[in-house]
Amino acid sequence: MTTRQLALRGGYKSFTLPGRSLRTRRVLRDVDVSIHPGEIVALVGESGSGKTTVSRVLCRLIQADQGTLHLDGTEPYVDEPKRVSKAFRRRVQMIFQDPFGSLNPAHTIAYHLERPLLLHGRATRATLRQTALELLEEVGLTPANDYLDRHPHELSGGQRQRVAIARALATEPEYLLADEPTSMLDVATRRAILDLLRSLATTRQLGVLFVTHDLLSARHLADRTLVMYAGRIVERGPTAAVLGAARHPYTQLLLASRPGPDAGFRDPPADTPATYAVAESGCPYAPRCPRVAAACRAAFPEPQSVGDQHIAVCRIPELLPPRP
Repeated sequence: MTTRQLALRGGYKSFTLPGRSLRTRRVLRDVDVSIHPGEIVALVGESGSGKTTVSRVLCRLIQADQGTLHLDGTEPYVDEPKRVSKAFRRRVQMIFQDPFGSLNPAHTIAYHLERPLLLHGRATRATLRQTALELLEEVGLTPANDYLDRHPHELSGGQRQRVAIARALATEPEYLLADEPTSMLDVATRRAILDLLRSLATTRQLGVLFVTHDLLSARHLADRTLVMYAGRIVERGPTAAVLGAARHPYTQLLLASRPGPDAGFRDPPADTPATYAVAESGCPYAPRCPRVAAACRAAFPEPQSVGDQHIAVCRIPELLPPRP
């Protein structure tokens, strides 16, 4: 029996940088990501690590240079190589980071919800408004009649993000890719949006990829967590293991850098190089790693199991005790 999942296997992606001399920058390197129905997977890492590129490849807004894309036993790159089908768009939806930019200010909330409902045959003209009202109710905008005829500028940031989520739900997707959906919201609103995503994953059995740089949000929301550095996944596993007993030095550095009196703030090790350079060969984290060895610079490390479904891509995870 085929396992239901949305997955990228062996994904590579490069972009050509503008300028007088064209340069190529590889932003994804042999990336494996999978999402199953009813599961929330957090993809965490610094800005520029490749997180958003992963979500856009999975949603087919851009195409990987190498690798295979799997959707419930099918291979969309093979089945529809030139044009993304409406069926794929229905099943895989994306929530963008900026609720101010993802909604057209010229149109009402009703327009943003009714258009996908009609395009994907999820409502008739007779049931269109009622279905749109039900979507707003589902994402917590009540009474829904108060919102349907407003324009985006009349809503708060949190309300706009709820509308964006409702629009994504209009196609009745199976997978939802959320690209830092709470980064522009205040703390209270952020918590409410996270709780909404968890509720939707449970009630609708949605597979959710939650892209974030906020480790506290990932700990609160995700079943599994993937840690990304310089286009590679360097640690993966159950969230409690990855964020509670991190074994890769980069994950430990991220955890040590969290702000707040109860976040376990620690300064990075004194011998950590003050650089964001990426190694041309070997482990990409080598220029910053406080425990780097000669072998780390020679070849990319093999993944090592450090616990039940907990993997660290590091030559020395046995030397790194779990963070207390």
